[in-house]
Amino acid sequence: MSQDWDAGRLDSDLEGVAFDTLAVRAGQHRTPEGEHGDAMFLTSSYVFRTAADAAARFSGEVAGNVYSRYTNPTVRAFEERIAALEGAEQAVATATGMAAILSVVMSLCSAGDHVLVSRSVFGSTISLFEKYFKRFGIEVDYVPLAELQGWDAAIKPNTKLLFVESPSNPLAELVDISALAEIAHAKGAMLVVDNCFCTPALQQPIKLGADIVVHSATKFIDGQGRCMGGVVAGRGELMKEVVGFLRTAGPTLSPFNAWIFLKGLETLNLRMRAHCASALALAEWLEQQDGVEKVHYAGLKSHPQHALAQRQQRGFGAVVSFEVKGGKEGAWRFIDATRLISITANLGDSKTTITHPATTSHGRLAPQEREAAGIRDSLIRIAVGLEDVVDLQADLSRGLAVL
Repeated sequence: MSQDWDAGRLDSDLEGVAFDTLAVRAGQHRTPEGEHGDAMFLTSSYVFRTAADAAARFSGEVAGNVYSRYTNPTVRAFEERIAALEGAEQAVATATGMAAILSVVMSLCSAGDHVLVSRSVFGSTISLFEKYFKRFGIEVDYVPLAELQGWDAAIKPNTKLLFVESPSNPLAELVDISALAEIAHAKGAMLVVDNCFCTPALQQPIKLGADIVVHSATKFIDGQGRCMGGVVAGRGELMKEVVGFLRTAGPTLSPFNAWIFLKGLETLNLRMRAHCASALALAEWLEQQDGVEKVHYAGLKSHPQHALAQRQQRGFGAVVSFEVKGGKEGAWRFIDATRLISITANLGDSKTTITHPATTSHGRLAPQEREAAGIRDSLIRIAVGLEDVVDLQADLSRGLAVL
């Protein structure tokens, strides 16, 4: 592998290498100091050789760093690595996952455009579309995630984007991404897929036909609950618009957080395999418990979209949701009885978490909106971490005992 300190790049030899190698090596830049690890550039601005050099950089005539709001070597390394893993031409990092969704819509849509959103999305995503995007003249309608005919029928002449989570939060619903991409493209619209639950280790929506992928890097990309961030990936022409929005509006990723995410990506595939194995074991175990009325996990043969998950994913993910007897009161008793598992709405951590979606992640939705999304009062969501499965079963048994 070349060590050309002047160029400072090590990704020229990575074409055709495997996912795990890209996760460790892609996007790496070295300075003349020759550091082996990824460098962290904690600077707000950059020094130019001359006034003419500064002018050329600011105008874009000459490539180079200008200001860390939109050009930073550590952030760029993270963006390039994610782009390589997702099979995208370019990726753009943002301050949070919600900022990634904000940046896509604000950079690619205008007043009068129409956006179709799956009913099965994160509560804050619905709030963003309902309370803010609509305020600026963007039309928004909702479609059941899996119903391809419903998507086709709901597209209008002014439809710009179709936005989905697959798998969805928290019910692990899926859509046939390839089929939905064909429907969108046939009518001149773009498909945006929130790939947070799978990460590129388990699913690559762009290779299935999606135009744009968004992530909350806060979740599995970090993997240890340390910091917040997001990312948008897709074709270069689309990402140019997203960069323009970030340059002006400023919801950009900090270099320190980018460095944390680079470290997280190095172990992403290993972690996701472990998450998936434990989640499947717990889902199968929960299905056999008396106090559990229904388990939502695409890895189960009982899941209506199990075959689709096998076809378009390389694993079933770490999030398991289940409904218990006793409604909200039963769900709260179950959660409060646990001792090992963390009661928090975050996910993607090495520590297993448990939450009551109807009163946390989806609590700001109106009752009818929660009902439409299938978020019942009896629903509990666990995001399976990296602890021993036997210990997690023992802790969940404490919840079962109080139902």
